[in-house]
Amino acid sequence: MRQHKAEMGLTRGELARVTGCNIETIRYYEKTGILPDPPRTAAGYRIYTPDHVTRLRFILRARELGFGMDDIRGLLGLEDGTAPNCADVKARTERHLVDIRAKIADLARIEAVLADTAARCSGETVPDCAVLRTLAGE
Repeated sequence: MRQHKAEMGLTRGELARVTGCNIETIRYYEKTGILPDPPRTAAGYRIYTPDHVTRLRFILRARELGFGMDDIRGLLGLEDGTAPNCADVKARTERHLVDIRAKIADLARIEAVLADTAARCSGETVPDCAVLRTLAGE
């Protein structure tokens, strides 16, 4: 009896398409061990399972939320080989939240400086420019 395509798994290109992930990124995740190597067919083709799809979507969502690779390893239980518990995940998330809030504060400061500088700039074709003076530290 012939297997249906869905039962056989996905090629790397199909995995990329269904997850929206770049093929090179998938290769990188495999190389770093964050995405397990898929089984291979007798002909040597990689065949990705639904578990690969789920894990890759998890990784991509964590990246969207700004988690670094080390944090994702921890969230997946790859750091020490044990499944993370809620307390570990919360602590990791709270540390990440502190970093995100610091970045937001930095961006707000940058936005204020740029808005003020742009407001002081005449925008005319003259050599004296408030933006250039600000960048020069004047």
